[in-house]
Amino acid sequence: MLPKINDLVYIQVASPNKKEEEKECKSRIADIEDEYYLIEMPIEVGTGRIKRLFVGDELSIYFLTDEGVKNYFNTYVIGFAEDVIHLIRIRKPSEESITKVQRRNFLRVVAELELAVKLKDNTRFVAYTDDVGGGGVSFLCDSTYKLNEGDQMYCWLLLPYKNGSIEHAPFEAEIVRTKKLENGRTRVMLKLITISDMERQKIIRYCFERQFDFRNR
Repeated sequence: MLPKINDLVYIQVASPNKKEEEKECKSRIADIEDEYYLIEMPIEVGTGRIKRLFVGDELSIYFLTDEGVKNYFNTYVIGFAEDVIHLIRIRKPSEESITKVQRRNFLRVVAELELAVKLKDNTRFVAYTDDVGGGGVSFLCDSTYKLNEGDQMYCWLLLPYKNGSIEHAPFEAEIVRTKKLENGRTRVMLKLITISDMERQKIIRYCFERQFDFRNR
């Protein structure tokens, strides 16, 4: 069972900030395309404030059946559309992915993958990821690089699949947070800001494979 046009949906947005991640927003399905939903701008429950979303934001969504049962799915923001009002395009889930159990972080997995980084000043280096998801990645690097919140960079992520094939996913990302570690290295958390849907699907496919491995250990 999938939500229909005019159905209310309740949203939580993945965020490095726990307080922000715990906030619940509500929206409405405005239109349905073959592979996407168009939803209205979300409104924070309790405050009535508009919640601004960005391309790549990972969303945990639930909707209520006629019997009042919560049905959850995870998705992400693809883009935007203008109708009478501003609409947000999100990936439509498969019916098999609908669950009665919330799985907010299923698109993000622990993984050590090679990541080539190019900064705006043309500084280049190779790092290794700490975790990977459809909306962002975290990586570890030497503290010699000057990386600050809000900085943007170009990245190329190497993705090895279980069938032996290897793909590269290029994207542009923004630093949302940095953290100095006890070993002197820096953990950098990135949010994907420019990436094609095809490249994002490569990352999500890798995450699904990793999750399947974890579940079967």
